[in-house]
Amino acid sequence: MPEVRRGPLSGVRVLELAGLAPGPFAGMMLADHGADVLRIDRVGAVSDRPRTDVMDRGKHTIGLDLKSPEGVAAFKELARHADVVIEVFRPGVAERLGIGPDDLHAVNERLVYGRMTGWGQDGPLAATAGHDIDYIAVSGILSMLGRDGDKPTPPINILGDFAGGGLMLAYGVLLALFERERTGQGRVIDAAMVDGAATLFAMFYQAAASGHWGPRGTNLLDTGAPQYDTYETADGGYLAVGSLEPQFWDAMVTLMDLKDLPDRNDRSQWPALKARLTEEFKSRTRAEWEALFDGSDACVSPVLSMAEAATHPHNVARGSFTEVGGLAQPLPAPRLLGVPAQDLSPATRLADLSSWGLSQEEADKLRSQGVLA
Repeated sequence: MPEVRRGPLSGVRVLELAGLAPGPFAGMMLADHGADVLRIDRVGAVSDRPRTDVMDRGKHTIGLDLKSPEGVAAFKELARHADVVIEVFRPGVAERLGIGPDDLHAVNERLVYGRMTGWGQDGPLAATAGHDIDYIAVSGILSMLGRDGDKPTPPINILGDFAGGGLMLAYGVLLALFERERTGQGRVIDAAMVDGAATLFAMFYQAAASGHWGPRGTNLLDTGAPQYDTYETADGGYLAVGSLEPQFWDAMVTLMDLKDLPDRNDRSQWPALKARLTEEFKSRTRAEWEALFDGSDACVSPVLSMAEAATHPHNVARGSFTEVGGLAQPLPAPRLLGVPAQDLSPATRLADLSSWGLSQEEADKLRSQGVLA
């Protein structure tokens, strides 16, 4: 029997079809809060080697040949006992395999079918390849990222794949599960990264259209302003300055003992003010500045490496990170007070599929045929 999970999604069964980044991330978000997630890998991808991918944490996995009639029939049986399917293929692939929404709703009308793509299920680009950088480019977001006078800078693949993709898909799954409580019917979710990424920037579309947001790198929040930027320290470290409000700015300036500064409310003075801060911050090490600002409302923080973040006193006090298999990883978020921590061990092979509707005899037969790993 699968491990009993006590999070708010305890009892929710999810079939996650193996894929890259956003699909597994959505599955991780659901598993983090108690869902029983069964990852469906290719037969050849399942081995006895321990899994280490953080996005596989708290899941089980099997290998199933979905190009065989027997594999498709087995998947439909699994879907009959599932609440959610996460599918990450290009449009039309699931239908050709015989596991599209209509195929699975025929055996389970309550099933929530989540589809994760870059371009969406329709539109002129739907059938074409792409990556995070392409989706945020077409959404208009990439044009806004970077410094003044420099080319657009992609923020790794966080906005398209993870925030606009996987997280939006997990949100859509929760919406559909909530709706199902009233209607008794499942729903298909068309989670497109280009749509999700655009939604994240809703405020900035409005600001740009109204003339309150200028060219890339010239605005209050995109490194244009001296009060919202990073500055190098004497030892090659960096500080993040976010002293937007006057009281926070005053706290920073007072602690730094700066006099006769240009007026930060005069945009024409921003370059001069930024040059002054750049010079001042390079006069001390990051540790010295960190000690000076510690406990203040100056909104100045050290730019930590990922390794340093796991050992920062605040993160340690909150228990924001843990170690699994010798590797540090962030704990599930958001926190639901009173809910015990979930199992964060990497995906383990699920040998007993009886609770998912496949008897031991059926499973053994599929294994002997090479359909089930």
